[in-house]
Amino acid sequence: MIDALLRLFVLRPLFTIAILGIPLVVLVAVGLFTILALKLLVFVVLPIVLIVWVARRLFWRGDCDGGDEWS
Repeated sequence: MIDALLRLFVLRPLFTIAILGIPLVVLVAVGLFTILALKLLVFVVLPIVLIVWVARRLFWRGDCDGGDEWS
Protein backbone atom coordinates (compact mmCIF):
# COMPACT_ATOMS: atom_id res chain seq x y z
CA MET A 1 0.00 0.00 0.00
CA ILE A 2 2.75 2.45 0.94
CA ASP A 3 4.74 1.36 -2.10
CA ALA A 4 1.75 2.07 -4.34
CA LEU A 5 1.29 5.51 -2.78
CA LEU A 6 4.97 6.32 -3.20
CA ARG A 7 4.86 5.22 -6.85
CA LEU A 8 1.72 7.34 -7.35
CA PHE A 9 3.45 10.31 -5.75
CA VAL A 10 6.40 9.94 -8.11
CA LEU A 11 4.20 9.65 -11.19
CA ARG A 12 1.46 12.16 -10.35
CA PRO A 13 2.44 14.46 -7.46
CA LEU A 14 -0.57 16.79 -7.75
CA PHE A 15 -3.03 13.89 -7.71
CA THR A 16 -1.38 12.42 -4.63
CA ILE A 17 -1.40 15.75 -2.84
CA ALA A 18 -5.12 16.05 -3.66
CA ILE A 19 -5.80 12.57 -2.27
CA LEU A 20 -3.75 13.02 0.89
CA GLY A 21 -4.26 16.76 1.30
CA ILE A 22 -8.05 16.99 1.42
CA PRO A 23 -8.40 14.90 4.60
CA LEU A 24 -5.66 16.97 6.22
CA VAL A 25 -7.42 20.20 5.29
CA VAL A 26 -10.68 18.83 6.72
CA LEU A 27 -8.91 17.88 9.97
CA VAL A 28 -7.37 21.34 10.25
CA ALA A 29 -10.74 23.01 9.58
CA VAL A 30 -12.49 20.86 12.18
CA GLY A 31 -9.75 21.60 14.70
CA LEU A 32 -9.93 25.36 14.10
CA PHE A 33 -13.74 25.30 14.37
CA THR A 34 -13.48 23.40 17.65
CA ILE A 35 -10.99 25.91 19.05
CA LEU A 36 -13.18 28.84 18.01
CA ALA A 37 -16.28 27.21 19.49
CA LEU A 38 -14.51 26.58 22.81
CA LYS A 39 -13.21 30.16 22.91
CA LEU A 40 -16.72 31.46 22.23
CA LEU A 41 -18.08 29.27 25.01
CA VAL A 42 -15.43 30.22 27.56
CA PHE A 43 -15.06 33.93 26.80
CA VAL A 44 -18.62 34.91 25.77
CA VAL A 45 -21.27 32.45 26.92
CA LEU A 46 -19.94 31.51 30.35
CA PRO A 47 -19.36 35.11 31.51
CA ILE A 48 -22.88 36.09 30.41
CA VAL A 49 -24.37 33.09 32.26
CA LEU A 50 -22.29 33.92 35.33
CA ILE A 51 -23.38 37.59 35.31
CA VAL A 52 -27.05 36.63 34.93
CA TRP A 53 -26.77 34.03 37.70
CA VAL A 54 -25.08 36.47 40.11
CA ALA A 55 -27.59 39.22 39.30
CA ARG A 56 -30.52 36.88 39.94
CA ARG A 57 -29.00 35.73 43.24
CA LEU A 58 -28.40 39.31 44.43
CA PHE A 59 -31.41 41.28 43.18
CA TRP A 60 -34.30 38.84 42.91
CA ARG A 61 -33.70 36.88 46.07
CA GLY A 62 -36.60 38.46 48.02
CA ASP A 63 -39.21 37.87 45.31
CA CYS A 64 -39.76 34.20 46.23
CA ASP A 65 -40.62 33.96 49.93
CA GLY A 66 -41.53 30.31 49.98
CA GLY A 67 -44.70 30.02 47.96
CA ASP A 68 -47.25 31.80 50.17
CA GLU A 69 -48.38 34.06 47.32
CA TRP A 70 -51.10 31.47 46.58
CA SER A 71 -52.71 31.71 50.03
